[in-house]
Amino acid sequence: MILHKKICKRLILLLMTFWLSGCSPFTENNLIEEISPITFLSISKGEKGKLKVSTIMPPLSKENKNVMSQEVSLLKEGVQKYNFNFYQEIKTGQMRMLIISDELAKEGIMSIINVILTDPDISLRIYLVIVKGNFEEYLESQLEKDENFDYSFYRMLKHYEEKNQGELTVVNLHQFKQLLYSPYSDPFLPVFKIHEDGVNYEGTALFQDDKLVEVISSLDDRIFQLVNNDHYLDILPIPEFEVVLGHVRSKVIVDIDSSYSTIIYTVNIDTRIEEYRGEKQLFDPKELEYMKKDIETYLEKQTHELFKKIQELKVDPFQLGVQTKRPFSKPMEEKKWFELFEKMDIKIKYNINIDPLTDANSKS
Repeated sequence: MILHKKICKRLILLLMTFWLSGCSPFTENNLIEEISPITFLSISKGEKGKLKVSTIMPPLSKENKNVMSQEVSLLKEGVQKYNFNFYQEIKTGQMRMLIISDELAKEGIMSIINVILTDPDISLRIYLVIVKGNFEEYLESQLEKDENFDYSFYRMLKHYEEKNQGELTVVNLHQFKQLLYSPYSDPFLPVFKIHEDGVNYEGTALFQDDKLVEVISSLDDRIFQLVNNDHYLDILPIPEFEVVLGHVRSKVIVDIDSSYSTIIYTVNIDTRIEEYRGEKQLFDPKELEYMKKDIETYLEKQTHELFKKIQELKVDPFQLGVQTKRPFSKPMEEKKWFELFEKMDIKIKYNINIDPLTDANSKS
């Protein structure tokens, strides 16, 4: 009897050791000939409240590829159905992108995010993307032209992430999770739109909790990049002044007064002029100074309008509420912060430093 108890305890201890170390006591099939590691999942709305889950099969093979779609009630059910319809077992360990339709994102994606987060095989580095249009139909058309489209899409996102460029928003699962579950913050994701000529970047999707509430594009999106992170913009076109700024880098200072009635946003920018088609003589320091003042005033107005829109939406993608934390005092409740934020006066100040223009072809 005592021996039986000891054996039971040892078995329990062994199982706990496997569990705590992240290993499973059950051997999985990982023979390369018998598995198919998917590189992305596309999720959209199905009929009668179901999810439509799509991917390309087989992803890493010289065989002819096909778009496979399943309508399911649960996300994991979709992967299981793939296994019933394909000779290789589906594995998610090489997944690099999760592509979500904008229609689904407007209804809320927390359940999807939680399923992905709890899958130990899926990396927190996978990219999250919102797509407008029928992505599955586009995939079908692309397979005839570029069967490695999914990999090209992934490499593009990876490039902008590694180069820290703000030409487009890039967000991975870990970053989205932090913004979704941290106080005083709301997540955001890149938005791509399906066109006849391809998938084009449209802007940044703003979320209220886990629901998409607005997409900002064009100049608003570029301003978002400048004031929200330490990225740089390779170019910043400003058609109103017939000028293109290049190598735009920003440093932002945020100050909230003690009464929580005013936010002062100071944006310091270093840049240079890449192209100009106006009538000012920008080699003249005075003319260049006039141009700088005009651009500062214009960006202050546009940035203020962007912040007003964000206030009306009651979202905080900039995590401004973190500025309310004070030493030795109880943190403000998130609900209270958004009540204050909605009514706060936003003051925007731009300080632009433009490198003096020189004639690159002049002889010394």
